[in-house]
Amino acid sequence: DITEQNNQQAGQKADVRLYSPQALAFLGDAVYELLVRERIVLKANRPVSELHLQAVEQVRASYQSQAYAVIEPLLTEEEAAALKRGRNLNSVKPPKNGNVRDYRRATGLESLFGYLYVQGRLERINELFLAIETALEEQQA
Repeated sequence: DITEQNNQQAGQKADVRLYSPQALAFLGDAVYELLVRERIVLKANRPVSELHLQAVEQVRASYQSQAYAVIEPLLTEEEAAALKRGRNLNSVKPPKNGNVRDYRRATGLESLFGYLYVQGRLERINELFLAIETALEEQQA
């Protein structure tokens, strides 16, 4: 789990309206990837090349699009608005071989994670990530 920020930041919620959805997605991408890497390492001590392949699979747009679908019904109205702000960015350009829908939903997911992180809502981030991890692991089994 992502641990508490330092004592000066703990409990202080930033005004997320000051940040663009792009900036929140940029931060959320790092938060989400850290969670993925942490879970992979804690599950099994494997060669780094295997860890990397597992991480890449879980941070790609198609996987994050599935994660979006898992958490969307679990969100508060405020969280859903942050998710949709990221998803609806006009500046989002998927890679040539990418699916536009998946890429937009992945950006929405990252924007939500950035939004929650800026607010210091680490418990909620971990709760949503656990829901994603549980649901998508069950689908793959």
